[in-house]
Amino acid sequence: MRVTIDAVPLLVRSAGVKTYLYYWTRHLSREAHGTEIRLFPFLGEPGKPGALDHQDSLASPWLTHASLGLLFLLNRIPNNAIDWIDSKIDVFHTAKLLHPPRRAKLTATAHDFTCWMLPETHSPANVAADRAFGERILNRVDGLIVASEATRVDALRFLKLPPEKMRVIHHGVADMFFRATPADADAVRSRLGLGRPYLLFVGTIEPRKNVDLLLDAYQGLPPSIREEFELVLAGPPGWAPHATMARLRQLSGGMRYLGYVAEQDMAGLFAGATALVYPSLYEGFGFPVAQAMATGTPVITSGVSSLPEIAGGAAVLVDPRSERELREAMRNLLTSPGRRAELSELGRANALRFSWTESARQSLRFFEDVAG
Repeated sequence: MRVTIDAVPLLVRSAGVKTYLYYWTRHLSREAHGTEIRLFPFLGEPGKPGALDHQDSLASPWLTHASLGLLFLLNRIPNNAIDWIDSKIDVFHTAKLLHPPRRAKLTATAHDFTCWMLPETHSPANVAADRAFGERILNRVDGLIVASEATRVDALRFLKLPPEKMRVIHHGVADMFFRATPADADAVRSRLGLGRPYLLFVGTIEPRKNVDLLLDAYQGLPPSIREEFELVLAGPPGWAPHATMARLRQLSGGMRYLGYVAEQDMAGLFAGATALVYPSLYEGFGFPVAQAMATGTPVITSGVSSLPEIAGGAAVLVDPRSERELREAMRNLLTSPGRRAELSELGRANALRFSWTESARQSLRFFEDVAG
């Protein structure tokens, strides 16, 4: 069987989807005994692109421009060019291609339905593009991987796809998070100048991540707590309002915005945190929650969408629209070392559910079933 995967997100600036494709395709290749896994366009077998960089393409400049140019042309008008570019595909797994091959079985991964659930947190162009992809592609795939049970429920609500074509396959957590040591945490703290214990937020700065409410909740903590624990935010600017970005760039009083932190530093950054605070309004999976738990870092997150499912009873859940509730959760956790130790142990055990190897094995069975 030959599976070709649309890996265009590896060539552009991207966060969660890029993380997924990077680790998922590598593990698919490792586990694919007798199955050929190829990346489209022109990217060959998984494992060839370099280290994960969310800010830049994983391919050379000429290959990136050629691939994105081909994608533009293929999406411009209906055509069957893929059928003659690659005529031996059994399953084509699409991410950005609007005119996939007609001879192959078609599959995709639905990471979330945020443009349906919370369109006000996205640009009109993002909403239009996601909904067009849902209508033109997701509604007619032969099989759909969904990142969580919560995402499956959303897919049933917004797509016309029969439920039997959907399969829940959780994303994984990279090994480096499970292996993170105190020495890794110390090295990252030193490199980034983090001198005090800190609460951590990780994510692209966009309205859905609820950063303004987090800043307000932290500022409402008693001065004694803010003097002991910093609030550190890490993540590249997305489509956040200008006022939010201006606020982040002018932070003081125990709050710091690091901007984008390289992937190789993320495990140490998580491991060094007193707790992760992730009050997102909606997630299809929520990588930071699973990653923090893998390092043994306690988690405060939202009790909405997929986050309770991913947290697995090992996190403090709050109403993400309640500043008071979030503030009290931070205060209680920061003043209770015993509770933090309990959540650390529970979180490590829960994170073991999220294995890229197991995700790849389930995905290969999914492809076999779709291909018949």
